[in-house]
Order: sequence, then C-alpha cells, then structure tokens
Amino acid sequence: MTQRSLLLIMARDFASRLATAVFLVDPDGTLVYFNEAAERVLGQPFVEGRSVPAREWSTAFSPEDEHGEPVPLAALPLGVALTERTASHGAIRIVGADGVSRSIEVTAFPLFAHAEECVGAVAIFWENAGH
Repeated sequence: MTQRSLLLIMARDFASRLATAVFLVDPDGTLVYFNEAAERVLGQPFVEGRSVPAREWSTAFSPEDEHGEPVPLAALPLGVALTERTASHGAIRIVGADGVSRSIEVTAFPLFAHAEECVGAVAIFWENAGH
C-alpha cells in the first residue's frame, strides 16, 4: 500500500465524523474513502482496501445532467477539482448501487499540502429534496 499524505489522512478522519456525505480521492483520482452519510446516498457501503480508480467511480453511479445526458468525469465537480485544481459545484442525478435514482448537489475542491502540491480532492454532497 502506498503511503498517504498526512492531509488525506486528516481529511478522512474529519469526513468520518461528519453527518454530511463526503467522498475523498487521492491526486490520481483513486477513491480513498467515503463516509457513512455517503453510503446512504450511494446505496452501498465503503469497502476498506478496495482501490477504485476515477474511471470506475465516475461511471458507477451513472451521473446525468438535468436533461438526462451522461456527465463525463471532466465535467463532474470532483473531476473539475482534480483536473483544474479549483473548486466546483453542480447538480446531477445518480443511480445508487441500490437502484434508487437520486438528485444530488455536489461541491468539490482540491486539497493542497502546499501551494503547488495537490494531494487529492474532496466532494461534499447531499440529496436535493426539491427534485
């Protein structure tokens, strides 16, 4: 197992204590962790030790825009945070592993250990009850 950044370790600890859904990835976009609140929205539990690359998690929940068009990784808020190294927000529709379609709001931002050292990104999301 590769050594994780102290900032990622701290972010995971912080996320584990939140009641809001959080999804955490390393600088390559590989899933590091999602918390219990995210488990309820995603319809599946987090599996410790399972390495899930961005190309897999970005399609696993069939993200769509408000018109029903698939949203590619580069356009997902977490994809923008990773590739453009900037905060991003958006509303998408996903289908959880439990088969339930959900409308969610996502805010994502990169995690920097130093000005030029991005160590990953975090997405905070919630169900949009109005849709």
